[in-house]
Amino acid sequence: MAQSKKITQEEKIWAAISYLWILSLVALVARKNNDYVRFHANQGFLLFILSLFWWFPVLGWLLSLVILVLVIVGIIKSFQGEEWSLPLIAPAAKKAGHWFVKTIKL
Repeated sequence: MAQSKKITQEEKIWAAISYLWILSLVALVARKNNDYVRFHANQGFLLFILSLFWWFPVLGWLLSLVILVLVIVGIIKSFQGEEWSLPLIAPAAKKAGHWFVKTIKL
């Protein structure tokens, strides 16, 4: 996705941090008004929620492997300054992040 403004190194770091499990919540709270960080934090938040299903035998473990790959790709893309959408679940990620921020009234 083309960016209209230059993404700063600080924004890239916050975006990358947002893929690190529960730290997605920190990024959503700390940088809620930054569109670039918010985009990645929404996706990190959904991956965090999905990762909670790791304890289901076989399917949960496979899901965990998929999530790990998506987290790695998300971190790489965020450091490159790209808004890379998660395959198939990007719209759900946006809704999940919006729901979280709205629910805790930030």
